[in-house]
Amino acid sequence: QAEEELKEACARQALQLQEMGRRERLLTADVGRAKEQLESFKTQVMRVCSPAAAGVAGKAVTEQQVIEKVRQISDENQQSHEREKRLQEELSFRLSKEKEVSANIEVFKKSLQELQ
Repeated sequence: QAEEELKEACARQALQLQEMGRRERLLTADVGRAKEQLESFKTQVMRVCSPAAAGVAGKAVTEQQVIEKVRQISDENQQSHEREKRLQEELSFRLSKEKEVSANIEVFKKSLQELQ
């Protein structure tokens, strides 16, 4: 009976090992696909960011190149937002000055009419 239990335990372990091997192969395949997708994504990002930087003749784009380009675009975006804010402030200031000048012109017109 002990021998039978030992055979069953060995059979269970063999099945478990087979299952672990199958899972390992699936995970390895998943990792390979993920690497391919990452490389494709990096190349697409670089192509969008700067077509010339996308690599020559299919040369792989490094992660550092992608990071630097994304950082550059982020900095440019920030500068653009700051410039837009300054322009909005300037526009607001000019509009208030224009209203002030218009009000002064109206006062001047009334004073002129009163003098006539």
